[in-house]
Amino acid sequence: MKISRIKVKLFSLGFYASLGLMVSTASLAGGFVTVESSVSNSQTVLGSTVIPYKVVTLTAQFPGRIMSIAGEVGKKVPSGALLVKINDEALKAKRSMIQAQLSSAQAALKNAQSQYTREMVSPRSKDITGMPGMGMPSMMDIYFTRPFADAMGTTDTSYNRYSDLMNTATGVTQAKSQVMQAWSQLNEIKANLKNASSIAPFEGMILKKMVEEGDTVQPGQPLLQFGFVKYLRIKADIPEIMVGGLREGMIVPVRVGNVKSQARVAQIHPVADAARHTVVVKFDLKSGLRASPGMYAELFLPDGSRSTKSITVIPRSALIGGRSLPSLLVLDETRNTTSLRLVRLGSDQQNGRVEVITGVKAGEKIVDNPPAGASSGWMPNQGATPKTVVK
Repeated sequence: MKISRIKVKLFSLGFYASLGLMVSTASLAGGFVTVESSVSNSQTVLGSTVIPYKVVTLTAQFPGRIMSIAGEVGKKVPSGALLVKINDEALKAKRSMIQAQLSSAQAALKNAQSQYTREMVSPRSKDITGMPGMGMPSMMDIYFTRPFADAMGTTDTSYNRYSDLMNTATGVTQAKSQVMQAWSQLNEIKANLKNASSIAPFEGMILKKMVEEGDTVQPGQPLLQFGFVKYLRIKADIPEIMVGGLREGMIVPVRVGNVKSQARVAQIHPVADAARHTVVVKFDLKSGLRASPGMYAELFLPDGSRSTKSITVIPRSALIGGRSLPSLLVLDETRNTTSLRLVRLGSDQQNGRVEVITGVKAGEKIVDNPPAGASSGWMPNQGATPKTVVK
């Protein structure tokens, strides 16, 4: 008797458990939803390269031998630090020579200025010591000989004075020119001495070395590349068809190495590459992202070729679980029943939706949250899960 009661209780528990499972399954099953038409937000993955925020290439300004380099590739140096030093002994010797020429030119200028002042104060044309005297005192030359010569037309005292003034003034001008020329040469030497030392224009990192200590360089020869790496960018060649979907300030997903992040469109070049039909676009990476210049990066950009194409989307929850192929329950309104359809899925969309390439059309009604293994004829709120699972 006791054993029979135990069997009855176990049967009751199993029955109520099955009933609870059926109620739970029914409560999870939703109603009907309408298949929607939306705009595709599919993305295209493009390869790109991480670059510094800005890069400068230091070149030699005059021939010489490399005396020192700040360090190896990857070394960070502060702003104003010495990067490359070129031997400047020849320039220093030439500077001493120009300084001597400058001193000589300044002395010649002082002499020319004194001669001009003397001509202004005591003109040579009126100097009585320069007169022949005609056997008479020099005073007679001033009051008789010179006026007589002017009257006879053999000389012109006023023009002689003008000529003497112009001669001394020209001497002063020439002396000034020599001083200015010496100063110009000296300033050129000073500028070259500054160029002998390549100074870091900003805080950054040595990206590439083209020379080593002891190398002899010529004017214009690259020495090293120096970049500002506190902030990094991504540089990519974007196909023309996709550039139309980008705007400056736009945020796009990126992946650098194994790290997913976001980048902001910083610059879109106004000119396209005529050979490859691409446009250079630069993206600013987030500060603090662990990346280095030269690393490979991936950009996830809106597919410009499909940005205006209408696609069919459904909730991912409408897919029937427990099947190897994606399938749906579509409502047949004329018969008031459902039919099982296999569908081909596309890319994931926003808000938990997925693109359907084939299988259903926009406007049809499908069952949302169907139970696992549901088949044709199953309707929401039936309260039971199909026993047969078709795979």
